[in-house]
Amino acid sequence: MRTIYLASDSKARKQLLEIFGLKFKVISSGIKEINKPGGLSFAALVKRNAVEKAKAVSEKVKSGVIISADTIVSDGKRIFGKPKNLKDAHQMLKVLSGRPQWIYSGVCVLDRDNHKIKVACEKTRIYMDKLTDDEIKAYFKFISPLNFAGSFDVQGKGAFFIRRIEGCFYNVVGLPLRRLYRMLKELNIKTFNFLLAAFVLCLVAFLNGCSTEYNMVTGQQESYYYSTDREVELGKAMSKELEKQVKLVEDPLVQNRVQTIGRKISAVADRKDIDYSFKAIADDEINAVSLPGGFVYVNKGLIDRVANDDELAAVIAHEVGHIVARHSIKKLQAVMGYSLAQILTIPVPQSGQVRTAADLAFTQLFLGFGREDELLADQLGARYSKRAGYNSRAMIAFLEKLEENNRRKPLQPKNYLRTHPFVSDRIRVVKEELGEKINFDDYINIEDKPHE
Repeated sequence: MRTIYLASDSKARKQLLEIFGLKFKVISSGIKEINKPGGLSFAALVKRNAVEKAKAVSEKVKSGVIISADTIVSDGKRIFGKPKNLKDAHQMLKVLSGRPQWIYSGVCVLDRDNHKIKVACEKTRIYMDKLTDDEIKAYFKFISPLNFAGSFDVQGKGAFFIRRIEGCFYNVVGLPLRRLYRMLKELNIKTFNFLLAAFVLCLVAFLNGCSTEYNMVTGQQESYYYSTDREVELGKAMSKELEKQVKLVEDPLVQNRVQTIGRKISAVADRKDIDYSFKAIADDEINAVSLPGGFVYVNKGLIDRVANDDELAAVIAHEVGHIVARHSIKKLQAVMGYSLAQILTIPVPQSGQVRTAADLAFTQLFLGFGREDELLADQLGARYSKRAGYNSRAMIAFLEKLEENNRRKPLQPKNYLRTHPFVSDRIRVVKEELGEKINFDDYINIEDKPHE
């Protein structure tokens, strides 16, 4: 058994490994954690911090395996670290209580001897009871909130306030043991059998059927058969299959334009638990599509039709809105059920069933979403493009331009307006989001007339 190093002074992480019998040595990384995303997703942020810690410790040892981790607490928009003082702790817990919050842990396993590294992120959702000021003050008499991110200890008296935990409990405590076990296994690092017990416990919670989650943009509890990790896995498999069927734009300037705008939009979007990807497809149709897990594709025909970056940002922000609201995964699981499981095996060669399932999934996404989903994506698109510094009224200009183009020629099988709501409805939603005055024409479906 090679020497295992824990790159953390965290008492919780040390106790987790000690409880299950793992022998290890502690070496502090000395790395200052970065708690400002700076355009990164929350998942990417904690993974980067974990990697930097592991690399710092690897320079202090000649051989062995380094385990590092970084954890943040978020309400979906902001990051809550350890409070600065009791006043800060009180305000922090007041904000977090009564609403869902997310624990992101980046984990890194660095094999010093074989020059291999594995990095992953675990996400767990916590629901707390709404706490009064007196309850918070009483709670602080028993614990020191300055030692905990978010000002509470889930493994101690803070557990009295936890209504529900969705995901791996050990991730909330400080180290997702199931995730760690799988990473060690992938690196062929033999561990004690103790890890299997933790693996089974977290796996049971992970595979326990359909989960109910709070969607911050719809304001509703929604059910998903697939966790965020599996959604991303599905999106990766679908994007790989899609890129076998289409040709990407070869011009690096076009790709850079789409990616630059996409990064600005995703940086201000409400969903930070995934990494986004933006690419341009060499197709003349005026269309764009979003896949599960953060993958956005924009046709060259649409890029050529926009007047400026503001209009292109409106389109990309609309697709990001679909991803934030998880419209793709909800539609696919509704119409395809467990056929989605087939798509996850796309990398396996000579699988006709997989190819059929993938084709069906693409067909469903290209057919568009329901009216309410499209209008919500328009609302979010206007919001995100404005946050990113673009002229959000460009969305109205682009919609009117597309509608005029729509009247001149028949709709194509994959057309950006094929299943979208009436343009007047879309413009009205955008105006409402921007706080503009609604005119009488905004309530009339004036574009509902034959093509010329």
